[in-house]
Amino acid sequence: MIQAGGKQYRVQPGDTVMIEKLEGDLGDRVEFDQVLLLSSDDAVKVGQPLVQGAKVTGEIVEYGLGKKLIVYKFRRRKNYRRKRGHRQEFMAVKINQVVAP
Repeated sequence: MIQAGGKQYRVQPGDTVMIEKLEGDLGDRVEFDQVLLLSSDDAVKVGQPLVQGAKVTGEIVEYGLGKKLIVYKFRRRKNYRRKRGHRQEFMAVKINQVVAP
């Protein structure tokens, strides 16, 4: 389990994860050093708060915009209405390797 962009993601090699946009170009390698938990068939390592020496590497596959969200503000009887849309930028990362300490 890693932390990226203020959110936590469960990853394993071969997964493609949609995270908030970070700097980098398509095809660049990215490294996540904020590993919160490592598990294998026989053992589980839980960080306090991070697992020391662990890292996850991946490759940037795609950039894009997420689904459109509507933000609607309304006050009854006050003739107050505000409607705005928002599309969050994301980055798709293919996880290549999980390195344990």
